[in-house]
Amino acid sequence: MSKSIKIYIAILILVFVIILIADHDKQKPIDWRPTYSVNDKIPFGLYVFDKEINGLLKNQKIERVSAVTPYEFLDSKYVPDTTAGKYKIKGTFFNISEYGQIDDQSITELFYFVSHGNNAFLSMKNFPKSLLDSLKIEINTSYPNEKMNSVWMANKKLNPKKYSITEEEMGNYYFSKIDTLMTTVLGYQGNKNKKQIDFIKVPYINGYFYLHTKPVAFTNYHLLKKDHYKYAESVLSYVPKGNVYWYTKGQNNESISDSPLRYIMSQPALKWAWYLFLIGILIFIIFNAKRKQRIVPIVKPLPNLTLDFTKTIGNLYYQEGDHDNIIDKKIIYFLERIRNEYLIDTTKLDDDFINKLHHKSGKDENDIRELVFLINEHRKSYHGSLEEDLIRINNAIEKVLH
Repeated sequence: MSKSIKIYIAILILVFVIILIADHDKQKPIDWRPTYSVNDKIPFGLYVFDKEINGLLKNQKIERVSAVTPYEFLDSKYVPDTTAGKYKIKGTFFNISEYGQIDDQSITELFYFVSHGNNAFLSMKNFPKSLLDSLKIEINTSYPNEKMNSVWMANKKLNPKKYSITEEEMGNYYFSKIDTLMTTVLGYQGNKNKKQIDFIKVPYINGYFYLHTKPVAFTNYHLLKKDHYKYAESVLSYVPKGNVYWYTKGQNNESISDSPLRYIMSQPALKWAWYLFLIGILIFIIFNAKRKQRIVPIVKPLPNLTLDFTKTIGNLYYQEGDHDNIIDKKIIYFLERIRNEYLIDTTKLDDDFINKLHHKSGKDENDIRELVFLINEHRKSYHGSLEEDLIRINNAIEKVLH
């Protein structure tokens, strides 16, 4: 390990130690986000509610629904028949979230579910427009300077107490318009000078919708604050007895990361350690990207002197016009190769030689016969050979040897 790398590592370790020391006594800030997630232990999560729901909804069977949408869950439970169809389940669809993010198709299916003698309990600050329009309800918010600090039940026999909940924690959403002939008011919010409706029961064909605008009452903060859990019990006492299908998926656009770095990124110290590690790796790559080895010189291969010598001699013969000498050497080279490669006697070039070479080499018999003829003619000739003779014999030899 080089000295520079050791310096880089020492610097990274020093920075990491400084961060750990700085964060050691630092109190983790409180997360006040209203996530309404059953997995969150922060003030406005539903972790406590998830653990205590069986005590809050006594003698009721709770089924947690994790389908992507309410439509997918309810539609999978629907059994069509020759008349109006029916559901395999019966009970109350239950949902707590900050705002109504239920899609229109799910709202339509929810109406159909309630029309078959079931119920829906929805606690959220605002509701989908399609739901409000169908039930002929309007919802509004108070002016910022109007502090509606108390909530209470309309039925004093059920619970006469008023519970103090500040505006910042819950918001002032209320039902500004209802069908008074059909709708039952179950709860209010307000102050000394004004009261507003925050909890209603609306009939729909054979079932009921229970709409509540104070989901904050079911969060960790209020279930653990003084006796505020009694208000939650009072509200939930209106949930009809029977099966409760609690839709916990996608509350407040909730999504749980599947990343293996989820815990690391949720802790400030670990997150900065991870960033420092990535920065350190990047620095290491940058400083070590240059080549450590000297440039290897290009070594030219040694020239083939034998081949150069042969070419030189061949050129001399050709320039001198000594075709007979070249032909003789070609013939000698050819016969020597036949003797070594096929073990054939080359003393006499006759029909017996032609047949043996043809069978052993597999070459065309006519090509062999033509070459033998040219060799014999050259040997019988007493006058000098021409360039055409050299080319003809060379081509004939090439056909037989290749």
